[in-house]
Amino acid sequence: MTNNTQDEYVSPSPADRLAALRAHLTAAGVDGCLVPRGDEYQGEFVAPYAERLAWLTDFTGSAGLAVILSDQAALFIDGRYTLQVRDQADETLYDFKHITEEPLATWLRVTLSANQKLGYDPHLHTPDQVKRYREACEKVGAELVALPSNPIDAVWSDQPGRPRAPIKVHPISLAGQSHQSKREQIAEELRKEGQDALLVTALDSLCWLFNVRGADVEHTPLVLASGLLFADGRASLFVDQDKVTPEVLEHLSNDVCVEPADGLGAAIDALDETAKTVAVDKATVSQWAVDRLEAAGLTVDSIEDPCALPKACKNETELNGVRAAHVRDGAALTQFLAWLDQQAQTGTLTEISASDELERFRRCDNMLQGLSFPTISGAGGNGAIVHYRATPDTDASITGNMLYLVDSGGQYLDGTTDVTRTIAIGTSSKEQRRRFTQVLKGHIALATARFPEGTSGGQLDGFARSALWVDGVDYDHGTGHGVGAYLGVHEGPQRISKASLGPPLKEGMVVSNEPGYYKTDEFGIRIENLVAVRQGEAPAGAEKPLFEFETLTLAPIDLRLVDVDLLTAAEKTWLNEYHTRVRDTLTPLVSEEVGSWLTEATRAI
Repeated sequence: MTNNTQDEYVSPSPADRLAALRAHLTAAGVDGCLVPRGDEYQGEFVAPYAERLAWLTDFTGSAGLAVILSDQAALFIDGRYTLQVRDQADETLYDFKHITEEPLATWLRVTLSANQKLGYDPHLHTPDQVKRYREACEKVGAELVALPSNPIDAVWSDQPGRPRAPIKVHPISLAGQSHQSKREQIAEELRKEGQDALLVTALDSLCWLFNVRGADVEHTPLVLASGLLFADGRASLFVDQDKVTPEVLEHLSNDVCVEPADGLGAAIDALDETAKTVAVDKATVSQWAVDRLEAAGLTVDSIEDPCALPKACKNETELNGVRAAHVRDGAALTQFLAWLDQQAQTGTLTEISASDELERFRRCDNMLQGLSFPTISGAGGNGAIVHYRATPDTDASITGNMLYLVDSGGQYLDGTTDVTRTIAIGTSSKEQRRRFTQVLKGHIALATARFPEGTSGGQLDGFARSALWVDGVDYDHGTGHGVGAYLGVHEGPQRISKASLGPPLKEGMVVSNEPGYYKTDEFGIRIENLVAVRQGEAPAGAEKPLFEFETLTLAPIDLRLVDVDLLTAAEKTWLNEYHTRVRDTLTPLVSEEVGSWLTEATRAI
């Protein structure tokens, strides 16, 4: 046994962390607290300091929430993480709850007792969330209490500090529109709605609005900051001053006042009679911000983020950048797929070593800033876990006869990519080829869809599922999510999903096309390309403008898994034409050896 010196730090066990939190809550005069997986900005990816749920429970999923009481604790997750939570968190400390089957509000009504006080950090919850939780508490005579500081921060002794990565200017050569023009565009919307100011809390909206990027969180080039935009186009940016370089100050100009990150509260208090109505994005604003606005005597107008739609509708400069990024990304992925074909049967390849090699190919591009999300590298049954992430404990071999699913993407200065390919390792089964071909048919149906103006993604979702429905099978995730331009790999408001219609698809939106099929413990299949909405040629007599999709992703689809007899003539034509475009575009960018492999991989069927 090694004796620890006085200076060595020993990380407390999960049980010790939970005990320390409970002791702090007792001292604070509350009976429990909520611990969400999130930060003040309600985003998907968070900085290390905000990984409070992971520190407390060891659960590292991208969504979840724990409720800690003096005598019990529950960890709520969604269907993506039912397996992962059992691998990571201690079931002797936490009851695991499926948040859809047993919503948190329902659990609170059943579990809490009269006169109990449940604490929460108002910076980490939206008003809609707080309303639900408060109503659930009140139904049993309990009370939801806003805490003056976060209880996890009080007991997390080695909590990382706030990130201080310098802000970078996103040049107009890539943005295609100046931040002055963007601010005036949104300010005009405020004036139309009779709003005096907009509180900007969604980080991707803030980066889009001011034409800046950062490195404060993994996988998305965000700056941790908030902003106030006034109806006359002036703005204030609240950000850590250490991040602000002279170049950034020159870029923002005199119309943007750069304030300390903790100066938002004082700025709200100081808003004068000319800013009595403040708009907030109801999806990302915190309860703290709304409380502060109301305490200042201001009218809070809860709206959909006015930056979301113009951000989603990429201009031609952004689309050209995204196209260029996909060409280079396709070359990297093609090199990886050729390498994979050589290595798969050696018996030495694993999920992690494969994803590492794919990242190495991408990093040969000096415009790559990082991955757009943690690579999903799933061999065999692991491929059936939709949001699987390989760990040293689960790192399966890629060998024998199986399907291998790899879902990956890059953040390039000129665009964001996200692509999934399913590859045959060894010999595939008849069932696997049938399901793969059905997924391909759905992918082609969506890729070739033409639809009138005003059509939402939800209306198109069935196109991608119909070939699977013939056999009475389906997949449980959405068919498409929006993607940003060197911003979030998951971007709203556009989506293609059977869960909700979503807003109408508009020209310039980028969205994924990713139908799939998953057989638990056996294999997973997904074929994902990114597509851009563009105006199509309307036939004579058309009463509305027609839109269609431009496929952006360039990478071969594994022909070894295609049952050609299941494809129509039109589907064969689409696949052949797509592969011709892939081959013609990428061959000049890869080695002669990889080019020969690509020629075979994209042969006509």
